[in-house]
Amino acid sequence: MADIIKLLPDHVANQIAAGEVVQRPASVVKELLENALDAGASQIKLIVKDGGKALIQVVDNGEGMSTTDARLSFERHATSKIQKAEDLFNLHTKGFRGEALASIAAIAHVEMQTRRETDEVGTHLKIEGSKVAFQEVCVTPKGTSMSVKNLFFNIPARRNFLKSNQVELRHITDEFHRVALAHPSVAFYFYHNGSELFNLPSDNYRKRIVHIFGSRTNQKLVPVEEETPIVKIKGFIKKPEFAKRSRGEQFFFVNNRYIKSPYLHHAVVAAFEGLIKSDTYPGYFLYLEVDPASIDINIHPTKTEVKFDDEHTLYALLRSTVKHSLGQFNVAPALDFDQDPNLLTPYGFKDKSAVEPHVTVDAGFNPFLETGNKAVKSFSYRKGSDQNWESLYVGMESKLGDETTAHSISFESDTITGSIFEDENELSESSTTTFQLRRKYIITTIKSGMIIIDQSRAHQRVLYEKFLKYSTIKEAVSQQLLFPLTLSFSKLEINALKDIEKILVSIGFIFEKVEGESITITGVPLLVAESEVGMILDQLISDYQQQVGEENFSHTDILSKTLAKTLSVKTGEVLDKQSQLALVNDLFACKETKISPFNKPIYITITENDIDKKFI
Repeated sequence: MADIIKLLPDHVANQIAAGEVVQRPASVVKELLENALDAGASQIKLIVKDGGKALIQVVDNGEGMSTTDARLSFERHATSKIQKAEDLFNLHTKGFRGEALASIAAIAHVEMQTRRETDEVGTHLKIEGSKVAFQEVCVTPKGTSMSVKNLFFNIPARRNFLKSNQVELRHITDEFHRVALAHPSVAFYFYHNGSELFNLPSDNYRKRIVHIFGSRTNQKLVPVEEETPIVKIKGFIKKPEFAKRSRGEQFFFVNNRYIKSPYLHHAVVAAFEGLIKSDTYPGYFLYLEVDPASIDINIHPTKTEVKFDDEHTLYALLRSTVKHSLGQFNVAPALDFDQDPNLLTPYGFKDKSAVEPHVTVDAGFNPFLETGNKAVKSFSYRKGSDQNWESLYVGMESKLGDETTAHSISFESDTITGSIFEDENELSESSTTTFQLRRKYIITTIKSGMIIIDQSRAHQRVLYEKFLKYSTIKEAVSQQLLFPLTLSFSKLEINALKDIEKILVSIGFIFEKVEGESITITGVPLLVAESEVGMILDQLISDYQQQVGEENFSHTDILSKTLAKTLSVKTGEVLDKQSQLALVNDLFACKETKISPFNKPIYITITENDIDKKFI
């Protein structure tokens, strides 16, 4: 029998490796930005078109490459980062596998221009699907310019799995944030379809965070800093009152490398215990420095998963450090029950010396001495005031009896119509009986048995159809705010709001102006409370960014679902009889009564036969 095991061709092996390294355009952005940082660049430009599907270009002013290095960099496992296996445990660079450029070149059109400072001319190299199209000398500035065009051009199935341009842009922006936050000393510029999204100058950690997430972020940050022989922790956490319902502003960096660690995330959440709601997430930007020999980065091609030698100690140190910062800056309340408050000295008296008290005594005072006429005179004023008080009502009895009483009687006779409504209520209550169970379910009777309704899902369905009706059939009813409401968001969030502004207006929001990093709202939908506007818009932006571009759902549908979920009655809320009955009637007036907007059952029916079977 002939031998059946054969070596794969290089271009096939590169395409297989690309399946792990390059999952979407954001993966290419990550690899190219990290290569620019490893080259010692102090200024990096990221240029993207059509969500990275048409073009991803990274221009840096790093060291550049020679002609030989430029050609060799696209070979598999060709790298300048490590020389031997022991170097894996002493890594100070972002990349080390030598797979990224070879994988990218196998599935895209790659064009590179590079020059070292010592060379007079640079190298221009073009590769299409692992095949070198041409290589020649060129005139180019010091550094490297990498252009990746037509990603997955030779793998149509992979290209079809890509999402819309907005979704891919959001993933690219997330990767850009992670790299930019880890290296505040490097200037970054980000352009999409010719417009500038970010212009980040070289700065410190705090200012880099503020430049990315908006100027209002500065007042939300609490510094964190601790140094131990095991780990050095620094960075910032957000104050508990700014915790959000959605994830997105949780960043861990280990040795200036972004990582994902649910275990360390739990340590931070545990430090916030009792300060935030159970369904919210704290924001944090934490930078950890550990011995490179104590971590293993070579677990996954994306290099975002890291293994630590002593995770338990790291967990305890991180949790205590965050708690200490919350208490140190008076974010977390602290009470000392053993301290006597009577012994506390006010700050205004801490520098004052004690003063001897002076007591004045009337030596001639006699409590048994009768004053005679003086006592009578002192009471004469009170007696006079009583007479004046009675005189105010002289001659008013007839007026009260004739006019005021008559008016009161006629007013009551006009509004005493309660007997009619009472009869109607008795009829409605007698025909339908409702009962709230565990502050979660509403039980109501029908001819064949009873129905158990999930109150939160039922209210979601009612609100969802109302908002759809407002936005598609007629204009929504808005309630004007007495004072305009101004809210601050980051640049990305402002861009998302501009995308959905028309839909929000059709639902009932009225925007006076949207500019810079703030928006001014003068009207909100009828069902929305003013205190909930900020939370609702945060949730709307988050859901829009997560689900925008899905083919099966329109933007109006997504926003209607979000509003319905945010404003609906929650589990644990007590409803009176009238509210229970109104919710049941509104539910069965909907077009769809069985399934919530999120495809979950709203109610179940228990017939009389089902109940009888339980007693057999």
